[in-house]
Amino acid sequence: MAENGGGAAYDPCEPVGADAELRDRVAEFVRERVMPREPVLDAGGPAAAAALRELQAGAKEAGLWALPLPVELGGQGIGLTRYARLAEAEGASDHGPAALGSASLLDATMLWRHGGDRVRALYPKRLTAGELRTCYAMTDPDSPGTDPFLTSTRAVEQADGSWTVSGRKWFTSHAAEADVVTVLVRTDGQPGDRTGLSLLVVPTSAPGFRVVRELPVLGASGQWEIEFDRVPVDADHLLGERGGALAVAGERLQLGRTLRCLRWLGQAQRAFDLMCERVNSRTGARGALGGHQLVQQHVFESLLALRSTRPLVHEAVAGIAAGRDAHVEVGLAKVAAARMLQQVTDSAVQIHGAAGLGPDTPLPALYRSGRTARILDGPDELHITGVARRVLREYGA
Repeated sequence: MAENGGGAAYDPCEPVGADAELRDRVAEFVRERVMPREPVLDAGGPAAAAALRELQAGAKEAGLWALPLPVELGGQGIGLTRYARLAEAEGASDHGPAALGSASLLDATMLWRHGGDRVRALYPKRLTAGELRTCYAMTDPDSPGTDPFLTSTRAVEQADGSWTVSGRKWFTSHAAEADVVTVLVRTDGQPGDRTGLSLLVVPTSAPGFRVVRELPVLGASGQWEIEFDRVPVDADHLLGERGGALAVAGERLQLGRTLRCLRWLGQAQRAFDLMCERVNSRTGARGALGGHQLVQQHVFESLLALRSTRPLVHEAVAGIAAGRDAHVEVGLAKVAAARMLQQVTDSAVQIHGAAGLGPDTPLPALYRSGRTARILDGPDELHITGVARRVLREYGA
């Protein structure tokens, strides 16, 4: 990266000292090892699984495995504030977190914090080690993801305290490869009730669990629809308290949204670097691209978006790390980061022209990420109204 590429040399959010060295090692691993394998990893299937296992072994050998995971689970215990300064480099590729073992952070810590003794014994350490894969199923096909109270997937308690789960979920990441799925179910009441939602940990090997179909997102794989047909679940696989799903999910969502923002920053930086390299290397009949004011405007606006968004994201990180209510900070960061990624990748595609639409650069995949970012983990509108209502309540008080 050039000294002023994306403003890294002057950015107060940049790591220093040993953390800067570690960030550089992570960036090099993602750039040299992960990015060249992206076409295979994007395609999915057995070849992708084999490539991922190879990358994970390389990350362990390089001492870069599971950096943010707790030490008691087998990770390296880097705290959120420190890890945030590495997460951009790690997330420059969609496959970076999985290759480096941090993709399990949300699930492993959720199961460790809220699971009973058996759940804690069976899953978190194996997730951290990369021996298991998990997924998180929240949204029913016939219900808006922004309103979990409409959940109709139901768990019925049996005489021995176990559960039987019936229903469908969709847009569930990596469900086809998952060994375990944490599923939002209704244990009491009716769809629309603001109580009665619980989380169950369901092994995908259980009878009645079925992968219905893949759901390509703007042509890309990775999302699935799944079905539970009277799936038996042990009583000790209830996560947290009965009826307490939203407290657990809210804790997970705040961190998950912020981690996504950090990774979107990394992807936007990648697109910005590609754009600037293109500007400096491309010459047409009217001279170098860099001499055109409209091209310079793309560079300026993209740099402004990157530098303006990064502090917002790290403000959200600081709030979560301090244990504060960070709903406003996370909402601002999520909307800003999603818009920024779409804006920067769009400019990079525009500067590349036809080359930005084809298979010879990662820009189509980055552009797709930018568009889906404005819907993932809650659409922009959800966060805009949620933040505005909180701010107005404070003024009203």
